[in-house]
Order: sequence, then structure tokens, then C-alpha cells
Amino acid sequence: MVEPQGGTGDGDPSGAGARAAPARLGGAESARLVVAAAAAQEPEVRHGRRGDGVQKKLADAVAEETAAHPGVAVEVFCTDEHRLGLKPVLRAVWAPKGQRPTALGHHRFQWLYVTAFVGPATGETVWYLTDTVSKPLFADLLDAFARAVGAGPEKRVVLLLDNAGWHTLPNLAVPDGIRLFYLPPYSPELQPAETLWTPVDEPIVNTFVPTLTRLIETITERCTDLTTRQPEISSRTNFAWWPKNYAPA
Repeated sequence: MVEPQGGTGDGDPSGAGARAAPARLGGAESARLVVAAAAAQEPEVRHGRRGDGVQKKLADAVAEETAAHPGVAVEVFCTDEHRLGLKPVLRAVWAPKGQRPTALGHHRFQWLYVTAFVGPATGETVWYLTDTVSKPLFADLLDAFARAVGAGPEKRVVLLLDNAGWHTLPNLAVPDGIRLFYLPPYSPELQPAETLWTPVDEPIVNTFVPTLTRLIETITERCTDLTTRQPEISSRTNFAWWPKNYAPA
């Protein structure tokens, strides 16, 4: 089980100020993370209109990384967050005529955040569970992700993400080997990681989850399983316009 950041498994507010180290689901990442010094990086140019030239600008970013780092692999990932809680995830179901199906659920405000990093070209995923979102925590996750995929002098990663406040420069420590590429505002249809939440939610749809600890256990198991389903993940996330990874000959 992966404990969320801060507090206890059942959302005890007494630990609200603490942040435990994030651990990669399905991996061996468990060491305490130290936020790296802020890397010098020019902010990516933000897009003025929804979807205006995003595909071309992302391809250009990959080409720039390839040209600037000859002989080095360049991969393209994206990242997004998804909030779950004790309130039920409801979906339509078949039922006999005249009968109305029911789904039990809590009305307690306890939350779990699932952060996914996905490489659409290969279907590789890296998952983290936390109980909050913040810029320092996202810096920790970026650092853990960079180490998990080997970003650095021998591999460059262009990472597509939205403009959530905790994602943005300045004052965000960006690890060596990571280049951030921001989507235009309000454009979830351009974010491949958005397609992951339907399979993530599957084991808790229309299901009563009694405690936050049980929710963490269920989602941990689900995300760990999804790391092994690379063809399925790629088929969901590898949009027609998504750039190919570059591997040196």
C-alpha cells in the first residue's frame, strides 16, 4: 500500500503538515525525496487560443531537444492528476424494467489524488498517490519521475502538462533532463492522460468504499496492474498527432 502525502490513511487532520515521500506504484521507489535546486529553464511559450498549433509546437519542442542533444534519446510524456474520495463514482448500468439501481456512498470530504505520468508512444506509466496537491509536492514527484524513467544526460523527456498553479514556473524545481511543455488553458481534450481516469476508476464504480485506507489499497492495486498493460494504455493515449519518441541509431 502507498500511504498518501501527509496525515494518516483515514484522513486524520493531525498530520496535515507532514509530507511523506511519494513511492512509485509497481516500482521500488521508496527513499526520502529532497527537492532539487531549481533548474534554469525558460518557460515554454503559452498558447493564445485553445488548441492553436499545439501539435506543431509539441513536435517542434521534440525536434529542438533532438537537435540540442545529438545522440541522446528523446521521449514524450504527459502528466495529470485525478481526485477520488469516499463519495461514489457513479455510472449508468442495466437494470430490469421498473427497477431503479442504487449505489451506496459516503458524504465525507476525504480525498485521494492520483498523479499519472504516461508515455503514449509506448504505454509506459508511472503512478503516485498523494492526499494533496502543491508546488513543492509536484517538484518531489517530478524528481521521482525523472529518476524512474532515467531522464538526465542520456535521455531527454518532453513533458506535456496543464496550467494548474502547482505545475507552473517560476519557483518550480525542474530536474535535469525534463522539459515542460504547457497546454493552452481549458483544453483537456488535448491531454492524453485524461483518458486514463476511466480505467483507474473501474474497481470503485457504483461501489461503497468504507474508508480512505480501503480506497488507497484498491487504487494502488489498480494502478500497479495498469503498469503492466502497456498496449492498452498506448491505444488510449497515443493520439494521431502525438510525436514519436526519438532513439539514436
